[in-house]
Amino acid sequence: MEEKEKTEGQNLEKLLTWEFPHVGEEAPGQVQEAAAFCEGYKVFLDEGKTERECVEAAVRMLRGAGYQELDVSRHYSPGDKVYQVNRHKALMATTFGERPMEEGLRINGAHIDSPRLDLKPHPLYEKKGLAYFKTHYYGGIRKYQWGTVPLAIHGVAIKKNGEKVKICIGEEKGDPVFCISDLLPHLAAKQNERKLSEGLKGEELNVIVGSLPYVDDKVKEPVKLLALKLLYEKYGITEADFYRAEIEMVPAQKAADVGLDRSMVGAYGQDDRVCAYTALMAEMEVKRPRYTTVTLLADKEEIGSEGNTGVNSSYLRHYIEKLAKLQGANAWNVFGNSLCLSSDVNSAYDPTFSDAFEASNTNYVNKGCVLTKYTGARGKAGSNDASAETMARVIGLLEKEGVFWQSGEMGAVDQGGGGTIAKYIAQMDVDVVDLGVPVLSMHSPFELAAKLDIYQAYRAFRAFFEEEDVVY
Repeated sequence: MEEKEKTEGQNLEKLLTWEFPHVGEEAPGQVQEAAAFCEGYKVFLDEGKTERECVEAAVRMLRGAGYQELDVSRHYSPGDKVYQVNRHKALMATTFGERPMEEGLRINGAHIDSPRLDLKPHPLYEKKGLAYFKTHYYGGIRKYQWGTVPLAIHGVAIKKNGEKVKICIGEEKGDPVFCISDLLPHLAAKQNERKLSEGLKGEELNVIVGSLPYVDDKVKEPVKLLALKLLYEKYGITEADFYRAEIEMVPAQKAADVGLDRSMVGAYGQDDRVCAYTALMAEMEVKRPRYTTVTLLADKEEIGSEGNTGVNSSYLRHYIEKLAKLQGANAWNVFGNSLCLSSDVNSAYDPTFSDAFEASNTNYVNKGCVLTKYTGARGKAGSNDASAETMARVIGLLEKEGVFWQSGEMGAVDQGGGGTIAKYIAQMDVDVVDLGVPVLSMHSPFELAAKLDIYQAYRAFRAFFEEEDVVY
């Protein structure tokens, strides 16, 4: 049967209205490409459960791709690749471009810290036959989600003699794991009266680390002592060394495919390591870009980008100034002519909790990477709010390369909100907009992201780094 001729209204509707397509319907051939791409991503997630581990994994990848540490005494040519690490917890990588640096950089900034439980400076204690670690949560967690979840210990300690010891328990086959207990429902009547935000309170996030005593009736805290003895035998550390340590409790769960169709990745830390990995892959694969690239993997975003490894400091500015000086470029012009993608995740629409979203201006799973004009909360507080010109430029390069993208806010107005590194990049006089991946169950111990969306983010970053001159 021949298709009926469209009415004038239908033709006008097609011309004037817009709806973001489903990638799986529009480009089914990319389903397998995305699945293959995400195999390496899952490995990266398992290897990098802390910001230090992410930097270590990134350096291995970069060196394998021919990158060398930046040497300000050298001359670099187009196609040369360098990197610089900041205090073991942040990293910048660059491929030098064909154009003079004063014409601007292409900066892609993601963060590699994730919500977690940090050990307090004096963490180990014993109570009624159990040994515990006291924790202080880092970032915006929903505390009740961290109870009865298998946890692993990751971190470093500096011993009195200056030796640095890496600590990791709970990831290898045969390792023990750790856990925060919760009340059984039979005894939880009083707890059930709490607000959800206080289902588990901050001082109840105590991690069980042992229950057997060191056998000696003269010892005051035998279970604690046995735990210390086991740590000393494995790592040579004592209780005093906790004061010279950074130790984190993170989910022991490995990254996994989710769904009968294996269409999603489930893992801890996808906010924002999903953007870190895709940005890093795009950086490594670009050969001789037109514009010099800077790929940033930053720390401390989850607590406001503070400290000297967060973007609300000077290390990124100093790195770019070093690059400018290598070419004799005016750094002011470099910043002013640069374009940046603040690569961070956004909330995916969750039909189970639809009241938290405004359906026409939200992000959907499998509709591509997310271009977020503004973040912030309520009246756009704490937002960068990209200009129409910046939006047009980025949308133009995405469409030119056939990248599937969508746009949306983080939930309904007055529901809350969130921030990224974009506003700190903007303070450097750089045009910037957020681009990332929609995520379900964000900030939980097991976040979900669609493989097609992850793949589109990677394609977007490749397009960004390989941008040619386009008139907008």
